Amino acid sequence: MKPLAVVLGSTGYIGGRLVPRLLEAGYDVRVLVRHANKLTDVPWASRVEVVTGDLEDVDSLRPAFAGADVIYYLVHSMGPPGQRRSFAETERLCAGNVARAAADAGAGRIIYLGGLHPEAAQLSKHLRSRKEVGDIFLNSPVPAVVLQAGVVIGSGSASFEMIRQLTEVLPIMVAPRWVRNKVQPIAIRDVLYYLVAAAGLQASLNRAFDIGGPDVLRYDEMMNGYAAEAGLRYRPVIALPVLTPWLASQWVNLVTPIPRSLAVPLIGSLQQNCVVGEQDIHHFIDPPGAGLLGYRESLRLALAREAAGEVETSWQNSSVRGAPSDPLPSDPQWAGHLVYQDNQEQLTTATRQQLWQVIEGIGGDNGWYSFPLAWSVRGWLDKIAGGVGLRRGRLNPTRLNTGDALDFWRVEQIDRGSLLRLRAEMKVPGRAWLEMRADEAEGGALYRQRAVFFPKGLGGRLYWLAVLPFHGVIFKGMANRITAAATSMAERSGTELSRSEE
Repeated sequence: MKPLAVVLGSTGYIGGRLVPRLLEAGYDVRVLVRHANKLTDVPWASRVEVVTGDLEDVDSLRPAFAGADVIYYLVHSMGPPGQRRSFAETERLCAGNVARAAADAGAGRIIYLGGLHPEAAQLSKHLRSRKEVGDIFLNSPVPAVVLQAGVVIGSGSASFEMIRQLTEVLPIMVAPRWVRNKVQPIAIRDVLYYLVAAAGLQASLNRAFDIGGPDVLRYDEMMNGYAAEAGLRYRPVIALPVLTPWLASQWVNLVTPIPRSLAVPLIGSLQQNCVVGEQDIHHFIDPPGAGLLGYRESLRLALAREAAGEVETSWQNSSVRGAPSDPLPSDPQWAGHLVYQDNQEQLTTATRQQLWQVIEGIGGDNGWYSFPLAWSVRGWLDKIAGGVGLRRGRLNPTRLNTGDALDFWRVEQIDRGSLLRLRAEMKVPGRAWLEMRADEAEGGALYRQRAVFFPKGLGGRLYWLAVLPFHGVIFKGMANRITAAATSMAERSGTELSRSEE
């Protein structure tokens, strides 16, 4: 009988990569998610048991943990203030619930990926919270292994993206003094290696381990290491003491796709030297056969993966704390809400398949087919407000899957070939969706578009009224240009067919 591994955080950057490696290592895998539809298009979804539950509800965890040999906790509540409770309180509650439910279920081990931090240092709020989560597990009745990693480098990782964007955007960087701090990055490949191997450690082992790669670098050296690998010239970095972590996070939020809610914990982890304090892990787990991957080699591998379009998971698709997650009611008019809608229809001589190709390719580098300046302004306003903005982009240039991030939207539902429904994750006083359909029609296809907005309070109603004058330009123009793009595709296809017949 195979051992059972339960993964919490399977829709995140690391969890989404760990699951297939556990399957390859011979584990049965059960994943706990709040919404099962997030895994609809994940390649390994049919090979795992999917259980729905909520880490804030301890009773929903016990069935998920039944028979578990190991429980992986890969969840971090890196969100903005203003929620029902602070992120630290949420982390504390969730970790306590997991520890209690794991003990009740008789689980064999908890494995937690925490943050590398110096001892006896004034830690940032996020690092302090992650340390507290590790302590909760280490003090629970279930033996725990806490792996403490610093900057994780891999295609799609937030740390890699921040280094890349800062290096590419800024030929000369005026930076906070923490760019002179020592950092010990680790490749995502090696993080996954340790996570899988930790499940096989002796049953009684209960302790934390630091993990890191072979290189210790300053952060500015890491930036110029990226410049060298990407074929860019050397970036002079001027370190100033006046740039506080708060100001630095605002700057990162504005000049990179990384939203402020994610920039704050990333920058917070760099306020002190972030290096391995002990290497005891290798007394229990042998290093990878090929050795730990160096920083420059990690960059080369990440860049090659991205160039080949082989990014397994990305920070882009991580859940945005505080963003609406409830699906669009089947009939908004009867959902008990005030609802505003904008409906557009447009015929095209293109086939339904050609129209769908345009719909599924929307966003990212392809744009939104209507008034680019207005979309850009809306994206910048969202970034200034601490949202994700338009530059989050999309993971794949041609294909969308359920749960994918798409600029400041999230793919809520995709019926390939006919329906794409997007849920807004930008900062708005209410909840918003954008729905696009491709239907059969005589002589071609019918494009149907619907924008739905549930306002929150007076602010939501005023917001809708304020943007109402632009709807004719934005939504009508969007419908016209999407169908025009599909028609153009059909015409090109017809021309190419005629040439081939000649």
